[in-house]
Amino acid sequence: MSTSPQLHLNAFMRPVSIHTAWWRYPGSSADANFNLQHLVSFAQTLERGCFDAFFMADHLAVLNMPIDALKRSATVTSFDPITLLPALSMVTRHIGLIGTASTTFETPYLIARRFASLDHISGGRAGWNLVTTSNPDAALNFGMTEQMPHADRYRRGREFVDVVNGLWDSFADDAFVQDQESGIFFDPEKMHVLNHDGEFFSVRGPLNIARSPQGRPVVVQAGASDPGRQLAAETADMIFTAAQTRDDGRAFRDDIHARMSAYGRDPSQMRILPAALVVVGDTVDEAHERRARLDSLVNTESAMAALSIALGHDASTFDPDQPLPDIPESNQSKSGRERAISLARRDSLTVRQLAQRLGGYGGFSILGTPETIADEMEDWLTSGACDGFTVMFPYLPAGLDDFVGKVVPELQRRGLLRRRYEGTSLRDHLGLPRPGNQFFD
Repeated sequence: MSTSPQLHLNAFMRPVSIHTAWWRYPGSSADANFNLQHLVSFAQTLERGCFDAFFMADHLAVLNMPIDALKRSATVTSFDPITLLPALSMVTRHIGLIGTASTTFETPYLIARRFASLDHISGGRAGWNLVTTSNPDAALNFGMTEQMPHADRYRRGREFVDVVNGLWDSFADDAFVQDQESGIFFDPEKMHVLNHDGEFFSVRGPLNIARSPQGRPVVVQAGASDPGRQLAAETADMIFTAAQTRDDGRAFRDDIHARMSAYGRDPSQMRILPAALVVVGDTVDEAHERRARLDSLVNTESAMAALSIALGHDASTFDPDQPLPDIPESNQSKSGRERAISLARRDSLTVRQLAQRLGGYGGFSILGTPETIADEMEDWLTSGACDGFTVMFPYLPAGLDDFVGKVVPELQRRGLLRRRYEGTSLRDHLGLPRPGNQFFD
């Protein structure tokens, strides 16, 4: 076994790409968001590449942008994660399956039951990406007239996780004796009734499903605001971050580890995987040419709409050829707003330039040959900036095929990535222990 630090790879699927023009790139499977056979192929390719997990983002409303921009967005249609992932579990054997579900518009009992079920169905490969949902239009789909305030969403999210964890621990691991001779199916002494009564939820329990193979599915969080970081430090097993530089990555990791220690958690039990859009070329110039061609397919109206969503304000009112003005806070995503403002200030971008950047994908990117990409990933890993990456593919299937066919072998050659799966569960892949039962261990 290699003694080199091991790189964890999480594939960000939305359910396809993050870049808004991915579906227009030559050779792309434009209908992949809602074509099961394409998604099966992608998941199987990722598994051949020994990825830790297939990570599916989700929206509970179409994106809140003008119709002229929305009509160009492939995000208006996709499968529900908790419907898609069990299907993918039937055609894969190893790769983890992480789905997004909202603590603002879901209920703890249903989330606990669905992800415990997925963990059983997949043989211990389930993960829950906990989100509080920033899109204000989602509220309109759930009987609300406006979005819940940011601070309230995170307080609700914190209580939500406690309830879900309590429900996941409803039964001891050996509660189900299934004694055919005596007729006893389970031992009532090994069942815990939660009886939770809190600020946001009243949940009796127990959960009507046996404790799952992982004990509890892996919990993932992606908030970058102070409440988001605190929620992750207290509750998550893995964090999907948006660090733009190694220094940003190290600072974020140090902050999370300090928060975990203060809360009484072991920082070694956290995996931090910043997002990276990876474009592979036979030369560095070719990789940049592919990215430029992809960005050229982004529509101007869509780009300005993306900027408006990131800022939580209508960017069309700004002078496009002037620097970004001061942006007051809103009730939408704090982390998205902060990233956009930071990018504009750091690179001295005009409003138009910032919109073009965000309109495609404005986060951290790695462009180059398999060797230079591996160099940068190794540098981030060994410098303590991350535990691996949440890889975003610029277009599919070619972008995925390039990474698995060219970058993965280079990472394996360097001893940074497994050549085969050595465990059976997502926790095994991530090097995380199976948690004990808070009521019976």
